[in-house]
Amino acid sequence: MGTGRTHYTHYTHYNYTHYNNRNHSNPGSPMSASSRLFLVAMMGLAWITVAGCTSSPPAVVAADDSLRTVEQGKVVGYVGGYENHAWAGIPYARPPVGKLRWRAPQHADSWSGTLAALVHGNFCPQFASPFGGVAGDAGEVVGSEDCLFLNVYAPRMAAAEVPTGADRLPVMFWIHGGGNVIGHAGFYDGGKLAQSQNVIVVSINYRLGPLGWFRQASLRDGDTGPDDRSGNYGTLDMIRALEWVRGNIAAFGGDPANVTIFGESAGGTDVFTMLLSPRARGLFHRAIAQSGGTYLIEPATGENFTDDAVAGDRSSSNELLVSLLISDGMAADRGSAKAHLAGLSNAELAGYLRSKAPSDLLAGYATDVGEGLIEVPKLFKDGVVLPEGDPLEHFASADGWNRMPVIAGTNRDENKLFMFANPRWVKRWLGFLPRLRDEEGFNLQAKYQSLMWRASGSDEPATAMRKSNDAVWSYRFDWDEEPTLLGADLSVMLGAAHGFEIPFVFGHYDLGEAGNVIFNDENQPGIDELSANMMSYWAHFARTGNPGRGAGGTLPQWAAWNPDGDGDKFIILDTEAGGGIRMSPGSVTQEAVGELASTDTALLAREDRCEILNDVMRWSDWEGTEGCARESVAARD
Repeated sequence: MGTGRTHYTHYTHYNYTHYNNRNHSNPGSPMSASSRLFLVAMMGLAWITVAGCTSSPPAVVAADDSLRTVEQGKVVGYVGGYENHAWAGIPYARPPVGKLRWRAPQHADSWSGTLAALVHGNFCPQFASPFGGVAGDAGEVVGSEDCLFLNVYAPRMAAAEVPTGADRLPVMFWIHGGGNVIGHAGFYDGGKLAQSQNVIVVSINYRLGPLGWFRQASLRDGDTGPDDRSGNYGTLDMIRALEWVRGNIAAFGGDPANVTIFGESAGGTDVFTMLLSPRARGLFHRAIAQSGGTYLIEPATGENFTDDAVAGDRSSSNELLVSLLISDGMAADRGSAKAHLAGLSNAELAGYLRSKAPSDLLAGYATDVGEGLIEVPKLFKDGVVLPEGDPLEHFASADGWNRMPVIAGTNRDENKLFMFANPRWVKRWLGFLPRLRDEEGFNLQAKYQSLMWRASGSDEPATAMRKSNDAVWSYRFDWDEEPTLLGADLSVMLGAAHGFEIPFVFGHYDLGEAGNVIFNDENQPGIDELSANMMSYWAHFARTGNPGRGAGGTLPQWAAWNPDGDGDKFIILDTEAGGGIRMSPGSVTQEAVGELASTDTALLAREDRCEILNDVMRWSDWEGTEGCARESVAARD
């Protein structure tokens, strides 16, 4: 499993930028301890760190041939598990602590001597979660605010062999998911992708949760600039990391004029925000959004009280302040807390907020989603870092976004991962062995929720972009060859679920002896071939701006997205046993998915059809049909 040092853990997260920004409630109950045990220990849904279940990993030593010089000084890395070079934990910005908390990131300080980039940098403050790849007890806050680090992976080469000029390599810049509230760059080993495809891979940490996205009037006072006042600090971290890449990636053989950003789930949504942000213009040149979304929120949602004339979210900054004051004993109830806040100056209020430890801040947020995921308003339409208005309208306008080649796609069974945790659909014999309670209902809800995700995360943004840009491609990931385990048919229960494409993109799906269940000897040949093909498409897109027939020119032609007519529109990514890689017709909108669901005879015959349809509506803009209108926010929450 690579070096035994850097094994990335994937998390079962809700795409909260897709989901919570509409004040939607949890689509399923939090995952139980027994569910986590089955998922992590037996099924290997997480790419889990195996240090606790195998022998200690060997010590990492500096590789003399990895010495490079960047703007801040000299840096040395190590040889990774794929005979690649790797540099871990390079700071790309100053630590955002003290007065720099809730400020735009600043350029990293230089260092003396040689930085030994052998260990991943601190992960950003978050609740411990096996699905964030962060060990700790449930409810424990872990991490450090000094967390703005990145990792670089490159084909192994001596300093004298580093390509220059026109020979520089494409750069692939990875943004991790996790609802923008959990996770870190150390999940992902980019070594195989870099070594096998002759590219440079960069992965980054960025500020998470309320330290990454926070709007409060007191923080806009004083000598703040427009970026400082935006509230989009996590977004600005990504932009600062891209600036670092522009200034330094040539030292590793990368081409600063050919940078592809790619990310999954919340990271996929962040890819869309980079395409929308005027601050990111010119910093990258291609983009891949995997299972993302285009949902941004109004600044007032993240700031106002819930009972203001323009209501804020229940987790807005003002509501957090109420919670903090009551927790600190400075107010007895909500009314007295609001009165106390009204008597504080901006300087006093900002000082109070900055005096709080990350654990104090995180404790004030709703944690009913479970597994470290918290409800935090994020991705604000501030008009500076992210534009005001409808993202789809911006994408449809030639000058409304950072136009470039784009790939957007989703997985066929996105939501089955979340539904698997819901006792409404899955019972557990002996508290452990999963069995579907109602396979028809399970598959119906999964079908329509996943179609809604496809509409919002792929087809609608792709169609909007196509109005001003011919270079748009779409995919659907269909791999579902999981085995039957202890009587549980995982190909039905999970299928092509959320996040399952990531190991194929990175070419790293060895889960260690405790987790090699999904990927086994029987399905390994198909997995190896599909992974190699997907890496080839991704890398060829990064190199040329067109996935075409892959890096070797031998794969099926991936044609561009064409929303008009009945022809092929997107590529299906699957093994030969699943029908192979092939183009497919068809496109969906949220409205069309809703209409299809509301006329489905299988659904109409069910007594629980409104319950199913309401779960579908929670993942969309669709308002429902007669007799099954969208539940009110109060009813859901």
